Amino acid sequence: MIAQEQIHSLYGRDVFDRDGEKVGSIGEVWTDGAGQPTWASVRTGLFGMKESLVPLNDADLRGDGIVVPIPKAQIKDAPNIDAAHDEPLSGEEVDRLYQHYGMSWPDSYRAYQAGAEQARSNYPGPGEQAVDAGYRTGSADDAMTRSEERLTVDTQTEQAGRARLRKYVVTEQQQITVPVTHEEVRLEREPITEANREAAYSGPDITENEYEVTLHAERPVVTTEAVPVERVRLSKEAVTEQQTVAGEVRKERIEADLPDETRRTID
Repeated sequence: MIAQEQIHSLYGRDVFDRDGEKVGSIGEVWTDGAGQPTWASVRTGLFGMKESLVPLNDADLRGDGIVVPIPKAQIKDAPNIDAAHDEPLSGEEVDRLYQHYGMSWPDSYRAYQAGAEQARSNYPGPGEQAVDAGYRTGSADDAMTRSEERLTVDTQTEQAGRARLRKYVVTEQQQITVPVTHEEVRLEREPITEANREAAYSGPDITENEYEVTLHAERPVVTTEAVPVERVRLSKEAVTEQQTVAGEVRKERIEADLPDETRRTID
């Protein structure tokens, strides 16, 4: 149970439900006639722009947070109560809250009865039930918070294209110059000398004769062979570039009506 002297330490604390799941943070605190904390507004939703009231009867302080024995969904679905005004909660408002949380007036009345008379004299609200409705203690600094939305940009990876390697065969003409050798006939005549005289006279005197010489020549023979010339592969690299995105955001403006001054807008 939360004591009276701990009230001012509640503002801004995180609220956790009975399963340990975070619900939101404390915005305002209401007390009974004896000054005991009875209700607190919990800021939930985007940027904490929604407030739900939760009972503090069985709440516990654990570390930097507050644990209430109520499921998160039930807290977020609590009746819409204007947590921005400075008046005590009305009997009708508390009735709706008690019905939502399954609480009863007699049980709560026993918890608040010590300060009932004081609350009745200070806050004569609509009907006798307003005695137990409780009144707001005021925030830690009594200031109005102005919020605004900011663009939050993330990235996701998606397929932008595909690349593949394909090998095919083409035929082209190629010319290569190669040396080839062939034999040619050359007629050689030599005079009779002392060196060849004996060979020249060794034959018949006058006869008919033939002598044949076979000529040879080289010709190019073309064949092909497959040889590796290079290796080709696909690789990927990440390239970072700047890209501008735009979106609509909402922001709150506060208008101040000041004595003897024109209306002033804060944004």
